[in-house]
Order: sequence, then C-alpha cells, then structure tokens
Amino acid sequence: MTRYLPRGTTCSACGYHVAVPFFQGGRQPLATLAWPTTAEQARNLPRLPSDFYRCIDCGHIFNPDFDYKHVPYSEKPNLMFNSGQIWSEHIRSLCDAILTHLPPQPVVVEVGHGDGSFLAALAAKRPQGRYIGFDPHGAISANASIDLRAELFDPASHLEQLAPHLVISRHVLEHLIDPLGFLQQLTFAAACCECEPLGYIEVPCIDRVLETGRTSDFYYEHSSQFTTGSFTRMLENSGVEVLRIGHAYGGEVVHAFIRFLGHPEFVARAEDARLFQIRSGQALETIRSQLAALHASGTSVAVWGGTGKSAAFMCQYGMDEERFPTVIDSDPAKVGTFVPGTGQIIRFRDWLHDHPAQVVIIPPQWRAADIIAEMAAAEISTDLVLIEHNGRLIDYRQDEHPYRLAVPPSPGQEPN
Repeated sequence: MTRYLPRGTTCSACGYHVAVPFFQGGRQPLATLAWPTTAEQARNLPRLPSDFYRCIDCGHIFNPDFDYKHVPYSEKPNLMFNSGQIWSEHIRSLCDAILTHLPPQPVVVEVGHGDGSFLAALAAKRPQGRYIGFDPHGAISANASIDLRAELFDPASHLEQLAPHLVISRHVLEHLIDPLGFLQQLTFAAACCECEPLGYIEVPCIDRVLETGRTSDFYYEHSSQFTTGSFTRMLENSGVEVLRIGHAYGGEVVHAFIRFLGHPEFVARAEDARLFQIRSGQALETIRSQLAALHASGTSVAVWGGTGKSAAFMCQYGMDEERFPTVIDSDPAKVGTFVPGTGQIIRFRDWLHDHPAQVVIIPPQWRAADIIAEMAAAEISTDLVLIEHNGRLIDYRQDEHPYRLAVPPSPGQEPN
C-alpha cells in the first residue's frame, strides 16, 4: 500500500475520500489567466501547487491543493477560442440538439456565459425565448435578445425566480473546487421550487490523456480533470436523471443531458431541520429562563457530569461558574479537571454528601436512570431531578418522558 502514497482528500466528482498521486506538476504559474505584459513579469509569476491526484473510486483526477483565491477571474477573462471550424460545427450541432428539447418560448439559463456567444446562437435560432446568462466576469449584454448578468448564479433564488426550462453549464465545472456540490445544490433548489428543468453539462474529457500519456492538460486553473467515468459518477451522485451522455470534438469533450428531479424527500428533511432549528431556539430561551429562575430563588443546584453532553449543555445555556458552581461526576478520572468553556471544577459524586443540592440537573438524559440508581446506592438525596425534554427542564420523577428505563450506551460511546 505504501507504494501508492494514498492521501485522505475528498474527490470533487464523487465525494470519495482516498486518492493517489497521478501527475506531479510541482509549482506552476497560472497558464490561462496570468496575462503577463513583459518577459520579466512572465518569469516572475507566482508558482502554485499543481500536483494532481486520482480518486481510487471514480477515477477522477484533481488538484486537492487548488485554492480559488489564486485565480483572478475578476481581473483577467477566461476566454475560449470559439472560431475553429470543427469547434464551430460542434456549437451549431449542439444548439440544434438543445432546441429539440425545448418548447417554442423557452426560458434558458447559462451558468458561466463567458462571451455570451452560445446564448446568442440559441436566441438567434429561437428568438421567442428568454435567455439569461450568469457570469460575474463575463461579457455584458450587447444583444437585446439575451440578458447577461454580471453576478453569480444562485440556485436557491434564481431557479425559483426564473423557472427555466433548461440550465446550461459549459466548461465551468472543471474550474470549481466542488463541482459535485454545485450540482447537488441545483438539485435541491429544483426540489424546493417543485420544478424539474433540463440540464446540459459539458466539460473537457481526458480519456485520451490516459491512453496517450499527454501532460499539457494539467494546469492550475483546471483543478478538475474529468474522465467519462468520473463525469458519469458525478452526475449519478447529484441526484439527477441522466438522459444521455456523449462526446464531441474528437472525444476531447464529454457532455450530458440531464433532468433535475423533484426529490420530495430532500425537502422533507430540510423542513425537519428548519423546524428543529426553530424548536431549539425556543428551547434556548425557555431553559435559560428556567435556570435564571432557579438561581434567583436561591435553590442549590448541582449539574451531574462535567464533560461531553454536560459541558455542551452548560455552555449552550450559559451556566456560568458564578451562578452554578457545583458540577459533579461519577468518573474519578475527571475529578479535579474543569468544565470546558464554563470553568467549574469537577468534583466527585460523594462531594454531595457534605454539600447537598436541592436540585440535580442531568444533561445526558439517557443516563438519568443509571445516575438516579447510583445516587440511591451512594445514599445521595435531592428534592428534584431535572432533565431536558421537549424544549424545557422537566421533573424526571413526575413528568412524562421516554428515559425512565436505563438504556445502555453504544460501544465506545462517551457516558457524559
């Protein structure tokens, strides 16, 4: 295994976490966006890490040390040469293929419109449609038939606002740190606005690189290098329906027609998260208020547990050392240490014999039955045991809750 020198890093196409060295480019200057104006400036350009790794799962090739801040798109354009005869024919045939999927008056969005020529070509063939491009560093609208916006495309807002029939991304994903994440955001946004637009995705393909040993493809600005396999896996992991995958320009380009599906389960989980966030915010106010009332009443309070869930509970609800100085624990190894974040010294359980508490708060509810049994065995008495349940502190002995029976912790789980 050591001969492969595996690196724990996240594949930008499929999300797998092991990659191995593929091409060691060392430190290289920007290849397409530096635009030096003198020979001296060219020789002195900053050198950036350009070592590429290959995912052992999907086969994607990427630069895990790529940092977008080093790529000055705001200062220099990233222009593709679009005037070659064979490339121009690819564009013409692509426009025709796309239009066969669209209604007579389509709404088309292009992410990363560049010079705007592709949207203009579509608009010329079907002028009844609406064509919107998003590119913070692309061309501005010089054609009344297309709307070119100098801004980033935001799936969450723009899909809902525009309800496009088609979203296009051509030669953009290879520049992104997280192309898989971008497509997953699009999928989730489509689910939220209950639309299922088509998508057309196109990137450079390096299958021939693997066949021939070509190395000129590996430069800093292209942090992702797609094989047909890794491109396909990225789409499959994005939650889209893959309608067709093909190649163009002599196999140097791989493209796909896809459909962004509704995925109501994504929306359901997001709604669950939103509701939990609301409830937890309400609980924060309620429990802080209950704790303040306990302190104001002069009641003596002890917190059982000084680390883990108990420490998290005390930090979250602001149980400072001045108001709640007493923290005890069943584990002798923790005695004499201090609660992370709030600073109370952690004392052993038996400290309560000489310093009785009227109220014991047990933050790890699932251990409450065990702790109460331990209190009884150690002859530690208290008037009230409180646990957190449904957004407030409740009486463990009198109120309804699911923690009456002891539930043994999972193997390796921290007890507090």
